[in-house]
Amino acid sequence: MKSEIQHSKARKFGSLELLAKQAVEGFITGLHKSPFHGFSVEFAEHRLYNQGESTKHIDWKLYGRTEKLFVKRYEEETNLRCQVVIDTSSSMYFPVGEELNKLSFSIDSAAALIYLMRRQRDAVGISLFDEVLKLHTPCKSSMTHHRFLFAELEKYLRDYEPGKVAKTNVVDALHAVAQQTHRRSLVVIFSDMLDKAEDLDAVFGALQHLRHNKHEVVLFHVMDQQKELNFEFHNRPYTFVDMETGEEVKLNPNQLQDKVKEIANARQKALKLKCGMYRIDYVPADIHKGFDNVLLQYLIKRQKMV
Repeated sequence: MKSEIQHSKARKFGSLELLAKQAVEGFITGLHKSPFHGFSVEFAEHRLYNQGESTKHIDWKLYGRTEKLFVKRYEEETNLRCQVVIDTSSSMYFPVGEELNKLSFSIDSAAALIYLMRRQRDAVGISLFDEVLKLHTPCKSSMTHHRFLFAELEKYLRDYEPGKVAKTNVVDALHAVAQQTHRRSLVVIFSDMLDKAEDLDAVFGALQHLRHNKHEVVLFHVMDQQKELNFEFHNRPYTFVDMETGEEVKLNPNQLQDKVKEIANARQKALKLKCGMYRIDYVPADIHKGFDNVLLQYLIKRQKMV
């Protein structure tokens, strides 16, 4: 509750960029070094040294064995590129009518990552999707680009239309991101993973597409744990509306609480297990824990692994 009150005050009096800056400055006190680094430079091959060029990359050990000058060639050396992918489908606006919902949590998290990348002078882009990939920007590190990203994210905090239906198509969207992200990147996904595909294998086929293209993938599984996983409501009749189809059903939650909890927790367990198999970082993200706390805990964990 405390984090929600602080979030509400920050949202009321500051911009998304300011909120991100405050969060990142808070992160820095809990981090001893950067949790993100550029990808390792990979040796590609040797080639003969050409007289007059720099001697920086001469392989002197090979010269000692062959008495010939060879230069080491490497795969392209770059700073980190981070592609932030956000599910903007209707279900991400849950709980409806509240300032803190799954989408605002995801956008605040994304903004903090963008600001963190700015501090590191790394390149960042965003991809926004519901049924289709609606926006995909390449990774850049310029201040103009960052301002554009913040402005695009701000739109989704303001422009929600109650009753508007936009389904989730995680599978097609991630395949599209994989096809359009040509250079090796850190791909960070924020989604409730409520895809229309009932078969998780299709979802993980899309995630595997990203891994096959040598991207590092982090999945923040965004949820309202109290309502969506634990199905905790007052003991009275409710009308539940599927935000992605508009279908309605009237029932008393207590009648189905155990069954809903069983299904929701089984799906979460399957997601976590599959992510482990594909070497994807799986991060359960309960919106009520605060985006800054969830991000910081993950960053500290990641930092220890670097």
